[in-house]
Amino acid sequence: EVLKKYTMVIVLVLVVIMFTANTKGVMLLPQNVNNLVAQNAYVFILATGMLFCILTGGNIDLSVGSVVCFVAAVGGKMMVLNNMNPYLTMLVMLITGIAIGAWQGFWIAYVRIPPFIVTLAGMLAFRGLSNVVLHGQTLAPMPDSYLALFNNYIPDFVGKEGFNVTCFAVGIIVCIVYVLLVMKNRADRAKKGYSVEAFGGAAVKMVLICAVVLAFMFRLAQYKGIPNSLVWVAVIIAIYTYIASKTTTGRYFYAVGGNEKATKLSGINTNKVYFLAYLNMGLLAAIAGMVTMARLNSANPQAGTNFEMDAIGSCFIGGASAYGGTGTVPGVIIGALLMGVLNLGMSIMGIDQNIQKVVKGLVLLAAVIFDVVSKRKSFIVK
Repeated sequence: EVLKKYTMVIVLVLVVIMFTANTKGVMLLPQNVNNLVAQNAYVFILATGMLFCILTGGNIDLSVGSVVCFVAAVGGKMMVLNNMNPYLTMLVMLITGIAIGAWQGFWIAYVRIPPFIVTLAGMLAFRGLSNVVLHGQTLAPMPDSYLALFNNYIPDFVGKEGFNVTCFAVGIIVCIVYVLLVMKNRADRAKKGYSVEAFGGAAVKMVLICAVVLAFMFRLAQYKGIPNSLVWVAVIIAIYTYIASKTTTGRYFYAVGGNEKATKLSGINTNKVYFLAYLNMGLLAAIAGMVTMARLNSANPQAGTNFEMDAIGSCFIGGASAYGGTGTVPGVIIGALLMGVLNLGMSIMGIDQNIQKVVKGLVLLAAVIFDVVSKRKSFIVK
């Protein structure tokens, strides 16, 4: 059971060790650890939204890469060509993303057109519209005040040369908060008479997670500290982890994926759940568009290509079920990290781009096969 629950965590650790050995430690240099965050911020954001689509029954959104591009095109046009206020532009970008989410959600939820078809149409349409808006050209550079929101680093309040003390302090605070939350959760469950896992197991898990967080923050502190993109990602992960695990709305997504008919009979508006999943995906695609545009410092017609594949891959690798109803935000983050580590490690080793795609494809297939086979076994056991 433990192995099954933490398979991907173990795989992630093994992959990191393998690449660290093969790159003679280059993989874990502070700058590369920082790149891992900066290059994969969009994957974390999109995968979190994609999880909610997948939960409703294995549905996916193929249009997110094109939506990222389209939202960035709109933002780029406003800021670069029309010199508009970056904050106003960001608001318009968010509204654009939400509007696209609502448009696709309407057809999927209320007209019941298969998500695959609606989002495939969106994938083609918004890629085309991006080119129309940009006239096939790249718009650059973005205003400094906009870039500062995503590309800068949180300043060190202690000001020690070569080591960002604030960054490491944040890591320690995160660990303390995490341990307190776990302890509180255990106490609550015990009080209600639910089963709690043995304290030894929980303690080992807490020690390991805190060790990883502190090692990660220590490496970032040796470079420039906490990148702003990490803050955006952390806030989104925290909000959606809470929604998925602690709110009634979050429960509805799991219920619809588990058994839609039963969910409908128990009085839950399943159409609304589908609509919310795609509305939310539009919102997160807009945020990913902002992060991507800041990282590239441009709005270009090719931005966001294959982003949907990275997001979908991260979800399935991170333990989301291809049939819906199963999956967690932390699991998806592990999946996204695994994709990111594979990308970074293979790039450092100078492995051919085409071989990289082969490896990512095989990893994705292996993860889904594992999910399907283990499900089949558990059905037989029952």
